[in-house]
Amino acid sequence: MRRMMVLMLCASGWAYSQSANSQPAFEVASIKPSALTGRGPFITRMDGGPGTDDPGRVTIEHYMLVGLIAAAYQVESYRVSGPSWLEEARETQFDITAKVPDGTTKEQIPLMMQNLLAERFHLTVHREKKEGNVYELVVAKNVPKLKESAKKPAPQDGPQPPSGPPKLGPDGFPTLPPGRGFRMAMMKDRAAAQFTDATMGELVGLLAGQLGRPVTDATGLKGKYDFSLRWATEGFGKPGDDPGPTIFGAVQEQLGLKLEQKKGLIDMIVIDHIDRVPTEN
Repeated sequence: MRRMMVLMLCASGWAYSQSANSQPAFEVASIKPSALTGRGPFITRMDGGPGTDDPGRVTIEHYMLVGLIAAAYQVESYRVSGPSWLEEARETQFDITAKVPDGTTKEQIPLMMQNLLAERFHLTVHREKKEGNVYELVVAKNVPKLKESAKKPAPQDGPQPPSGPPKLGPDGFPTLPPGRGFRMAMMKDRAAAQFTDATMGELVGLLAGQLGRPVTDATGLKGKYDFSLRWATEGFGKPGDDPGPTIFGAVQEQLGLKLEQKKGLIDMIVIDHIDRVPTEN
């Protein structure tokens, strides 16, 4: 089961300072291995850029290489197909700090990410469709267990929650810092996600990343909701342990929804070439 990666906004054209190869580029970018690399607990972060409180800088923390590629090409990480060593590289995270040129729009950031990966990892890709299993999210027995979001005051400026390993709650699941939007943490064999003012589209994004397959929303739920989800991940823990429900069970028990499997075509980003490590800063 793969970890979900938070995706940046979709790409479009641009009209501003460009690199020599006529592709949009960050003014300065630093890429280095994360201090929390490996299977240890960590919280991923990707924020900043146009439309945020830090428009002149993009900050990425604890992202696996496949997640960086997914963010750049606006796909879930399971849609990225590459060399066999890329699976091992999932245990290595990177931190990126990049300065955004004046006049950049949020729609240009993914193209700048693509250019950065091409420059520093010599990444080249192509697209193709493959048939496989997909999922549909539906309401289970017509009884969703979701709380509609109430109107909330505008967010106030203040210190950001510290990055680093999450803490475990009394139930053994990671605890998440307070805040708006989407937050997620994975620790050992357990995962937790918190949604605030979220749509079903945001939920299916998480589910697709965890299942490694496309998920479509067939719930008919059009509102925005506050909810949490806790589940056991695969491949961790000790034999005989009972870490909690699978993501299938968690969705049904905790949200009153259900995942149904079907067949369909999956749009893939296929890696033609990529270096294991980036060129020096």
